[in-house]
Amino acid sequence: QVQLVESGGGLVQAGGSLRLSCAASGRTFNSDVMGWFRQAPGKEREFVAASRWGGRSPYYADSVKGRFTISRDNAKNTVYLQMNSLKPEDTAVYYCAADPATGWGTRWAPDFGSWGQGTQVTVSS
Repeated sequence: QVQLVESGGGLVQAGGSLRLSCAASGRTFNSDVMGWFRQAPGKEREFVAASRWGGRSPYYADSVKGRFTISRDNAKNTVYLQMNSLKPEDTAVYYCAADPATGWGTRWAPDFGSWGQGTQVTVSS
């Protein structure tokens, strides 16, 4: 199993930017697909972005397309989420995830076998 640790969350004004990091350790050679989800209070966990190892073939939720970018540094076993033009509705706990059972393309949270502890992102208006 892969261990995932997120960092980089915080408070930012609307229109600002943040970069989240997720450091992976353990059996990372199995983690072809890694991604990000988020969960706002009272809402279900929702897909944000994911990609193959090396940052190849990224795919995004429509709500963040054009504003967020997922990237990966293989040498550091780290995946990033660059978030630009942030909106108050982006406020949520952001989770890193890996090892989806059905592989690349899935947006279904239960598919992912490994999760980080989450990092809070708050966007003020």
